Amino acid sequence: MKKPERYFYPAVFTYEAGQEIAVVFPDLNAATSGINDDDALISARELLGCVMYGLEEDGEEIPTPTPLTQVQARENERTALIDVYMPSIRLAQVNRSVNRTVTLPAWLNAAALEKGMNFSQVLQDALREKLNVG
Repeated sequence: MKKPERYFYPAVFTYEAGQEIAVVFPDLNAATSGINDDDALISARELLGCVMYGLEEDGEEIPTPTPLTQVQARENERTALIDVYMPSIRLAQVNRSVNRTVTLPAWLNAAALEKGMNFSQVLQDALREKLNVG
């Protein structure tokens, strides 16, 4: 089966004074953040590419995206349709990354999101430190 060239998924951008912009993909249970709109958009595209590549590689079912008009947003939130061009993502996987599902307490997840932490980077840094590698 031919893999799609592009994926389009809705994202919710949350704006809180003094904090990074939180970006959540409700259909993918994935989140990231950015210091401004441009950075948040770039982070969202990168995350979408990583998530979709991981789903493809693992042979998992690709969730159907919710239509943007059906995504609910609060007063401090905005929705946007994020797209990712997969051929460039697939080619970039020469130094291949893997997708891992991590379970953590809800309070810890909320605290990290509040601080705008990049979960992937934190996990990579912690693993490098524990394993004493680059």
